[in-house]
Amino acid sequence: MRLIRLGAEPSAVGADVRAALTACGAGTEVLGGVALVGVQPPDCPVPLDAIVVLPKGVLVIVGVDLPDPAVKLEAPLGGQWKIDGWPLVSEDGAANPATEAVAAATAVAQRIQAMRAEPLPVSTVVAVGPFVSQVVQPTSDLNRGVRVLHPKPSTLLSAARELATSSVLCTADHAAKLLAILQTTGTPPTPATLLAEGFSDAVSPDLAAASTMLIPKVHAGPLASRKRLPIKLPYLAIGALVALLLVVWLVVALPGDEKPADATPTPSATGPTTVVVDGTTFVPKDVKADKECQTQAFGDVKAWLVANECSGLLRATYETTVQDKPATVLVADLDLLDAPSAAAFHKIVTAPGSGGVNGLDGTPPQNAAFASGVKGTHVQLAFVVWSGGAGDQVLDPIAKQALRLPATR
Repeated sequence: MRLIRLGAEPSAVGADVRAALTACGAGTEVLGGVALVGVQPPDCPVPLDAIVVLPKGVLVIVGVDLPDPAVKLEAPLGGQWKIDGWPLVSEDGAANPATEAVAAATAVAQRIQAMRAEPLPVSTVVAVGPFVSQVVQPTSDLNRGVRVLHPKPSTLLSAARELATSSVLCTADHAAKLLAILQTTGTPPTPATLLAEGFSDAVSPDLAAASTMLIPKVHAGPLASRKRLPIKLPYLAIGALVALLLVVWLVVALPGDEKPADATPTPSATGPTTVVVDGTTFVPKDVKADKECQTQAFGDVKAWLVANECSGLLRATYETTVQDKPATVLVADLDLLDAPSAAAFHKIVTAPGSGGVNGLDGTPPQNAAFASGVKGTHVQLAFVVWSGGAGDQVLDPIAKQALRLPATR
C-alpha cells in the first residue's frame, strides 16, 4: 500500500487510520493499492480520512470520534447507536453518525461514475475510536458494503478483502485515471509504481476470454476479377518512357510567349478573410490542433478527459467588434469516443465551476461568455471576452453565434 497524504485527517481517529495503512508498507505483500489520506474530492460534502484505491475495489474511510472508549458498540445504519448499552447522542441530534459517512461514499461513487472511470465497487468504512473492542452490525448493513470498525491493520485488511471483490483487476492505466479524478492536485503515481502495488498491466480477463470472430473472405468483384495482363513488351514500354521525359524537358526548357518571364503565379484559391454569422463579422487569427485534449484543459473538464478517450482538440481564435469595442473569441472542437461520451462530457463542461479549455496562450479564459453544443461525437465550445479583459453578459449572444464558426481555418 502506497500512501499519498494530501491534507490533515478531519477526525482524531484518522491518525489511527493513517497508522494502520502505513503499517501495510509499500507493495503487495500485505494489501497493495494506493491510499489518499486527508482528501476531499469535488462534490464530496465532507473531507475524508482516506480513500483507498485497490486493484479490486475502492474504500471510502470516514472517521467518527466517540466520546469515550467502548467495549461494545452497536452500530446499525438506520437506528440508534449504543455504547455499552447506552444510547449515543450526537450534538446535531442524529441517531447515528453513519449517515454522513454513507453520503460521502455515495458522492465519491457518483463522481467516479460521472467521470466514466473504471467501474470498481465503492464501499464505506466508518472508522470509530478512540478504542472499540467489539462492533455489532446488522447483517443487512454488512450486505450493503458498509463496515464499522476500530482502525488497525487487521480490521482494515479484513474489510478490504471482504469489500474489494471485483472479478476483474483494475489496470494501472485505469488506476491512474481514478486517482486523477479523486485528487485534483498533484500527479498520480507512475505506471511502474502502480504495477508494483498490484494493479494489472494486461488486458482484462473478460476481454481476453472473448471469442474471436473470423472475417470471411470477400468474393472478388468486377474490378478485382480482372486478369493481369502479362508484360511482354518491355522494350516498347522503355521507349515510351524516354519519349515522355523528352517532351517534359522541352516544355520546361523552352520559353513561352504567353506571359513575361518575371510573372508571379497567383494562388489557385485563397481562404476568406472574414466570416459573417447573423450579421456579426469575425476575423480569423490563429488555429491549433492537439492530439492530447487533457493537456489543454483545466478543472473537472481536465479530470474527465484524463479518464476518457478524446481523439483530438481543435482550437481557433477570432476577433470581432461589439458595441464599437474589440472582443476575442475562442472556439474549441473536441472529438470524443462516441455519442454517449460526448453527451457525458457536455454535461460536465456545462456545470458551473467545472473548468474548461485553455486559450491558445495556455491560460484559461477569464470569466468568459460561454456557449456549447453537441453534434454526434463532437462537442463545440465557444468563449468570448473583451480584448485584453474578461467577459460580459453583453457577449453571450456572440458566444452562441461563435458556435457556428469553424475551429480550423
